Amino acid sequence: MKSVTALEQSLLSLCEISSFTGEEGPLCDHVEAALVKLLGRAVVARDGHSLVVTPACTQGPEVVLAGHFDVVRTTHEGPPRIEGDKIYGPGAADMKSGLAVMLELLREIAAGATPSVRPTFVFYEREEGPYAENRLGDLLDRFDSLRRAELAVCLEPSSNVLQLGCMGSLHGRVIFHGRTSHSARPWQGENAIHKSSGFLTRISALEPRDYHIEGLLYREVFSATMAQGGRGRNVVPDAFELNVNVRFAPGRTSEDAERDLRGLIGDDAELVVTDRSPSAMPARSHPLVETLANFAVAGLEPKQAWTDVARFALHGVAAVNLGPGTQSQAHQRDEWTDRAALAQGLSLFRAWMGLG
Repeated sequence: MKSVTALEQSLLSLCEISSFTGEEGPLCDHVEAALVKLLGRAVVARDGHSLVVTPACTQGPEVVLAGHFDVVRTTHEGPPRIEGDKIYGPGAADMKSGLAVMLELLREIAAGATPSVRPTFVFYEREEGPYAENRLGDLLDRFDSLRRAELAVCLEPSSNVLQLGCMGSLHGRVIFHGRTSHSARPWQGENAIHKSSGFLTRISALEPRDYHIEGLLYREVFSATMAQGGRGRNVVPDAFELNVNVRFAPGRTSEDAERDLRGLIGDDAELVVTDRSPSAMPARSHPLVETLANFAVAGLEPKQAWTDVARFALHGVAAVNLGPGTQSQAHQRDEWTDRAALAQGLSLFRAWMGLG
């Protein structure tokens, strides 16, 4: 077995501290204590269970490196560990691998390495929950250094692929109404589940809508993702509800997505929008993005999902997605990340920041 590196040990330590969404306090305490010891209290600001760290760097453009503390609840059959070429643990891919890289970069700066940029590091809470509860928005409002940045990098798991822009997301409750009756006499009622058949046929027939933006392909899609309804197995239901998720392209708004969804529903059901997350443009021609693309990333592609690059974009800050975590392992049972990719991720950030 290969020897365990300091970076890998850091990731294991992060995975050993539980940090489900809404329960990030212990991990924040751990990271805060380590960074205060390393850098001093003056550059480590705490807000709730989030940290904004601004090392005393005085040259180059201002940039932000951002990563979230929280992980989703998944099943793991063993403790955080290394097996062969993989590191297993809750959040190993999404996104404690990114946090481990951020911490290692801060250790190098504390040891005297001088970056060619002026970085701010953000460790924040509640990314995996609803848009309105994500604390990065509060931090952007409260810390000027985040809004001044020329570029923000979200270290979401991307397998070291530079991912540009992001899709917006809208969630809505599509509610079908009927009238109860005994299931032996269904003609005396109106079956709300059956009333959904027309809508489900229409949404199933939809093809992805392609948008070509700055040479990148984004695909707008509609998906029914959850369903609930019924009062009993021998009762014709008077209500049936679907959660529908619309992923809309950069440059489009949640209002555009809502209008399209309402058109698809027609008069069949009621729509209650429950969550809106904006899209973000790719910023492909930004000089710092072009520079980052020249380093040893594993490629360049559009982000066919939502990330917090959209929050930075709302404040006029260009942002990209780039992280060492194994993207396919996000939210998976027995989540793992690739050891070689973790090391490569640190190397590319060190090179881009001028640390070696």
